[in-house]
Amino acid sequence: MPGLGTSFGRGGATTAQTDLSNADAILIMGSSMAENHPVGFQWVMEAREKGAKVIHVDPRYTRTSAMADIWVPLRAGTDIIFLGALIRYVFDHNREFREYVVHYTNASTILRADFRDTEDLDGFFSGWDAEKSKYDPESWLYQGAHSEQSNEPAGHLEAGGGHGKDRGGEAQDPAGFQSDVTLEHPRCVFQVLKRHFDRYTVDMVEQQCGVPQDVFLKVAEAFTSASGPEKTAAICYAVGWTQHSKGVQIIRAAAILQLLLGNIGRPGGGILALRGHASIQGSTDIPTLYDILPGYLPMPAFEEDSHKLDGYCKKHSARTGLWSSFDKYFISLMKAYYGEAATRENDWGFNWLPRVTGDHSHFGYWLDMADGKLEGLFVMGQNPAVGAPNGSLERKALAKLKWLVVRDMVETETASFWYASPEVERGDLSPETIGTEVFLFPAAGTAEKAGTFTNTQRLLQHREKAVDPPGDARSDLWFVYHLGRRLKAKVRGDSNTRNNGLRALGWQYPTEGVDDEPKASAVLKEINGWSIPERKQLSQIKQLKNDGSTACGAWIYCGVFPSDDRNRANERNPQDALGHGWGFAWPNDCRIIYNRASARPDGKPWSERKKLVWWDEQKKEWTGLDIPDYDNKMPPDAPLNLEQGEGTSALGGARPFTLHPDGVGWLYVPSGLKDGPLPTHYEPLESPVKNALYHQETNPAANPKRRPDNPYAESPGDARFPYVLTTYRLTEHHTAGGMTRNLSHLSELQPELFTEISPELAKLCGLRHGEWATISTPRGAVEARVMITPRMMPLQVNGRIVHQVGLPYHWGYVGEVTGDVVNDLLAISEEPNVRIMETKALVCDLRPGRRKRESVRARSLDLQGNNRI
Repeated sequence: MPGLGTSFGRGGATTAQTDLSNADAILIMGSSMAENHPVGFQWVMEAREKGAKVIHVDPRYTRTSAMADIWVPLRAGTDIIFLGALIRYVFDHNREFREYVVHYTNASTILRADFRDTEDLDGFFSGWDAEKSKYDPESWLYQGAHSEQSNEPAGHLEAGGGHGKDRGGEAQDPAGFQSDVTLEHPRCVFQVLKRHFDRYTVDMVEQQCGVPQDVFLKVAEAFTSASGPEKTAAICYAVGWTQHSKGVQIIRAAAILQLLLGNIGRPGGGILALRGHASIQGSTDIPTLYDILPGYLPMPAFEEDSHKLDGYCKKHSARTGLWSSFDKYFISLMKAYYGEAATRENDWGFNWLPRVTGDHSHFGYWLDMADGKLEGLFVMGQNPAVGAPNGSLERKALAKLKWLVVRDMVETETASFWYASPEVERGDLSPETIGTEVFLFPAAGTAEKAGTFTNTQRLLQHREKAVDPPGDARSDLWFVYHLGRRLKAKVRGDSNTRNNGLRALGWQYPTEGVDDEPKASAVLKEINGWSIPERKQLSQIKQLKNDGSTACGAWIYCGVFPSDDRNRANERNPQDALGHGWGFAWPNDCRIIYNRASARPDGKPWSERKKLVWWDEQKKEWTGLDIPDYDNKMPPDAPLNLEQGEGTSALGGARPFTLHPDGVGWLYVPSGLKDGPLPTHYEPLESPVKNALYHQETNPAANPKRRPDNPYAESPGDARFPYVLTTYRLTEHHTAGGMTRNLSHLSELQPELFTEISPELAKLCGLRHGEWATISTPRGAVEARVMITPRMMPLQVNGRIVHQVGLPYHWGYVGEVTGDVVNDLLAISEEPNVRIMETKALVCDLRPGRRKRESVRARSLDLQGNNRI
C-alpha cells in the first residue's frame, strides 16, 4: 500500500465503511463496489439517500453504475489522465481547501533547484539511470534536506522496496526544510504540482480517456464542490487501480486530490481501499510478503542492512514523528520471535532474520522456478494455476519442481496441474515425465477454525469455530504450528550455525482438543504484546520499549488484547456510528486515521456539521466522536520544533500525519517510491494508442519481464491485437473459483465463462449473442460465450473508435463448472513499487468460434509469422 503509505504515512484505508454515509460525494473508481463489496455498499446508498452524489468511473456498466448518479465509461489504463484533470480543475477553479492545504500538507515546502519534472524531460523525472533502468531519487528531496547537507549517498533511499516503503520519508530529516506559506515560490510543491498537471486538460480527457467534456465537467463540479469546512467527499477503489504497471501512482493521484480538497482525516472523507478477501489487509499488516516484517518494518536487505542492528535502525528511523520509535517496534518484535534468546549482546537476534537478496516476489520466484532454480513450494490459500498471470508458464514451471505442497478445501487446478491441465491436454506436458511430487493436504474452512482476520477498514474481528473440520482437514494455524514444531525438533541437536535462528525461535503455544489445535487467542496475545518478565498484556503502543522489556508481534496491533480477559477483536457491542465496541481497528481503535485534521489548527472543529475530534480546553485533552489519532495531551498551540525536537512532540500541536517526519500529508513524495514523486500518465505495457503526453510510452521503472515464454504485443498499435482487454470479478464467484465453482448453487448462477462486448464490436467481428468467441493475446487463447451488451461501450479516442473487451477470470478445469483460464492471457509483469501485474488494461484479438486445440509452442511460433487464431 505505498500509494497511501507515502502520501499519509500508513498503508491502510483512512476511514471506516460506515463513515461513507457522512459523505457529500463519493467517487468509486477501480471497483464495482456494489458487486464485489455489497455489504459495505449499503453505506454508499445511505449517503445517496442523504443527498450525496455517487460517481462511478469504470469501462463497464455494472450494478454499481446502476446505483450511481453519474456513470463514466473510460478507456482502461487512463485513470491518471482522468484524476489529473480533476486535480487541474481544483486549481483552475480555486477549489482547494486553502487553510487545510497550507497547514496540513507539504504544499509550501520548497524543492531542490536540480529537480526536473517529466514535463521538462519528456516523460522522465531527474535521476533516471537508463543503464540500470531505475531512478536515483537524490534530486527529488526538499531544499535543505538533511541528506543533501551531509552529502550522504543516494543509494540508501532505495532500501526495502515494495510494501516496506509504505511510510516513506526515512531519507530526510526535517531540520533545514525551507517553505513558503504564501504558496507563491516557483519551486514550492504547490506551484510544481500546478505545472505538472497543467497538460491534464478537459480536452485530453475527451481525446485519451474517451470521456465527453460535458460528462467530465459534471463529475468535476460534483466532486470538487464537496470540500471546505462544511463538506467532504470520499474515494473508494479496489484492484481496478492496483493491478496496473503504474497502480501505485494512480492511488497517489487520488491522494493528491483528497489532500487538496481537505478530505483526509475528516468524517465523510478519506480513501477506502476495498479489499477482496476477509484478511487481505491482515496479510500486509502481518505480512505474507517477502520484503516487510509485521507492522511494515522493512525486511533487512543483504547489501544495505546485512550485519549491524544499529545501522539498520538508524536508516529506517526518523528523529521526528512516530518512526522515531522504530527501534522499540523492532526490538519488541525480536523479543516476540526469540524470547529469552534475543539479547542485547546478539543484537536481539537481528542476524537470525533472512535478508532480501533479490526479487523474491511471486513472479520473481516463479520465473526462477521456470528456469529450474527452485526445488519446492508451499501453496496455501491460493490457486496460481488459475489465479495468476501467464498461467501456462506458471503451470509449466510447477513441473520443474521436486515437490509441491498444496493445502486447500478441494483439489485445485494447482494440485492437479500434472495430469489435468491444458498443457497435458495439448501434449506440452506429460504425467509420465513430470517429476514433481505433489502433496495435497485438506484444509479447514472459515467456519471450521477460530482466529482473527483484519478487514478492509483495518478492523480486527475474532471468530469462534462453528463446527469441527471433517476427517483429516486442519486449520492453517495447526499446519504451520506443527510444521514449525517438527522443524525445531529436527535441528535441536544440529550444531550448524545456519539453524541458530530456528533453534532460538519461540514456539510455545498452548494446544487443545484431540488434534492439538493451537489456541488462536494465545497467538493474538503475543501479537498484541506483553511486558517481560511479568508477561502482562500491553494496552497501548506507547508502552513498547527498546531495552528488551517488551515483546510485541506487530506494533500496530498493540492494544487489541490489553488484558488476559479482554480480546477487543471479539467484542460485539457497537456504541456509535463508527462502530467502536465492535472489533478493534488499528491503531488504538481509531476508526478515521489522521483525524487531528478534522479540527482547525487551533483545535476547534472546522464546522459543527463536520466535527469529529477537537481540543477540550477544560479537560486539556483531545476528545470527540473517535479515538484521537494524536497525542491525547498535546495542545493545539504546542510549538513546532522540527529543528531540534524528537518524536511526536517535535511536530507540535497541529501536524496530523505523525508517521511522516514533518507531520504533514505529502502532495509530493520526496522519497519512498521507485517511479517518481508525482503521478504521471503512461500507457499500459500493451496499448492500442501512443502516449499523448510524452515520447516515453510506458512507466520506465516498471519491469515487463520480457522473455520468450512471456511475450508481448508490439506497442502501441499491434495490428494483430486491435482491442483493449480488461478482466474483472463477479459477485457469484470468488477469485480463482476454488471455493465457488464447487458449490452447485453458485455454479448454477454463473455456469460458463463469457465475454462482454458491445453491439458495435459484435457486428464488426461477426459475433452472435450466446455463441462462442476466441479471445487471444501473445500469451494464449481462451474461448468464451458471447454476451452482447451496451454495458460495454465503444469509445472515441483521439479521433478513432476504441473497442474494449471484458472477461471475468474465475474459471478453470476443475469443479462443478469449468472453463478456460482467462489469466492465461495476461503477461507476468511487475509494477516497480509492489511488483504487481497488469490485468486491467492490455490488448487482444477477438474472433468467432472456439479456440483451436494446439500446443502453445506451435502457437508461439505462429505468432512470429502467421497467426492462425
